[in-house]
Amino acid sequence: MENLSLMLTPLLSSKLIIVLVFGTLFGLILGVLPGLGPTTGGALILPFTMTLDPLSAIVLLTAIYCAGTYGGAITAVLINTPGTPAAAATCLDGYPLAQKGEAGRALGMATVSSTIGGIFSVIVLVFFAPLLAQLAIELANFEEVSGPVAIIHCPSVGIVVISSFEILIFE
Repeated sequence: MENLSLMLTPLLSSKLIIVLVFGTLFGLILGVLPGLGPTTGGALILPFTMTLDPLSAIVLLTAIYCAGTYGGAITAVLINTPGTPAAAATCLDGYPLAQKGEAGRALGMATVSSTIGGIFSVIVLVFFAPLLAQLAIELANFEEVSGPVAIIHCPSVGIVVISSFEILIFE
C-alpha cells in the first residue's frame, strides 16, 4: 500500500491534472484518425516534453498512449476502420452492432473494457515494479545471463527451423 500512496500523492496537483487532460484529448484525437496513433502522437509531442519536469512528461506521454489506443476503437465501431492496430478486433464485434443501431452500446463496451484493462494494468505494475527492479539489478551482468538464455533459446530456434524445412519439403 505504500507504493500506491507514493504514486497517488503527486498526481493530485493541478498542473498534472491539466497535463493529463491535454494528453488524453490529444491522444484521443490522434487515435480516431486512421494512420495516426499513439506512437505518432508520442513522436509529435516529444520535443515539448523536454521543457516539462520528468513526472509531467511521463504523465503526458502515458495519457497520449492510453487515449490514442482507446481512440482507435471509435472508428472501428463507426466506420469499420480501426484507428489503431489494437482496435482491429473491435471491428469484428463493434461494427455489426453499429449497423444494428447499437453504436452507443458498442462504444460503451469499448470504453468500459479499455478503462478496466488500464486500471488493472496500473495496479499490477504498482505492485510488481519493485520486484522487477530487483530482478533487473540481479541480472545486471550480461555474462551471467547470456548462458542460460542461449540454452533456452537454441533448441526452440532449432525446432522452428526444422519444422519450416519439413513444411517446405513435404508440401
